[in-house]
Amino acid sequence: MPDLRTSYLGLELRSPIVASSSPLCQEVGNILQMQEAGVGAVVLHSLFEEQILIESHSLDRYLDSGAESYAEALRYFPDLHSYNIGPDGYLEHIRKVKQAVDIPVIGSLNGVSTGGWIRYARLIEEAGADALELNIYYLPTDPNVEGAQIEQMYTDLVSHVKASVKIPVAVKLGPFFSSIPNMCVKLDRAGADGLVLFNRFYQPDFDLEALEVVPNLVLSDSDELPLRLHWVGLVYGHVRADLAITGGVHTAQDVLKCMMAGAKVAMMTSALLRHGINYVRQVEQDLVRWMEEHEYESIRQMQGSMSVKKVAEPSAYHRANYMKVLSSYDVRSTVH
Repeated sequence: MPDLRTSYLGLELRSPIVASSSPLCQEVGNILQMQEAGVGAVVLHSLFEEQILIESHSLDRYLDSGAESYAEALRYFPDLHSYNIGPDGYLEHIRKVKQAVDIPVIGSLNGVSTGGWIRYARLIEEAGADALELNIYYLPTDPNVEGAQIEQMYTDLVSHVKASVKIPVAVKLGPFFSSIPNMCVKLDRAGADGLVLFNRFYQPDFDLEALEVVPNLVLSDSDELPLRLHWVGLVYGHVRADLAITGGVHTAQDVLKCMMAGAKVAMMTSALLRHGINYVRQVEQDLVRWMEEHEYESIRQMQGSMSVKKVAEPSAYHRANYMKVLSSYDVRSTVH
């Protein structure tokens, strides 16, 4: 049987399939089922910065202190007094999960500023998490804030958190930077042990009857994967940090593509929400079958094999492929 083992954030994983942050991770029983189904690790649901602020009774002061860049977006959050389980409950959840499972458990902090992050990064480490994922969900709505300021905010946050903990730290970032490779290099230099590409930014929708702006959640599908493959394939070999892909991973073929692009792990959320936790078993069976048919002995053997550094035609990653794709479309097939 092919060897599915991989390493991520210095942790040895039995499989490259990781259950990423989702509501499923709020129940210890679900995480036990994930382990039994074969995931290599689990990223817990996020502890939100807003929850930390509420606990410290500083939310009003925080909103009045110049957080205009995303203060209006807080209206789209659920009632944070009752949402999720709160900071103390989150730490207790980590302890319970660590007692229940053998797979690596990765904590998750979701926010944009250092604030209580430093303290809770340490507490998450003390609670027993094997690593920490910083889910930097920032909505730059102020037109006076320059891109360089946003990038500096990211790197400062990573540097501060890394200086406060000993466990590995991964950074989950979105695709909306002017230079993805440069941003990845900056985060790598700031000390990130892993880079997770990419966060999915959930956009509000319009209710035309009520004339209201409403939350809108759409699960991903495999069509979202090529964006991740493209950038991981380009960044691979340019950073020390491990690379992970999240968003659009639904099948064994998706996992294989992630590995060949250069990722150490492929993270699943929507697929588990749509098909159930035991769907991991089917993905792993299909993964093993494909590797046997194509005579791959291990996951490590294929990692990075189709990155820009290794692929036979690196121009496929660059502008030449853009022109080739546009010119290849057969307009005649759509004209009747």
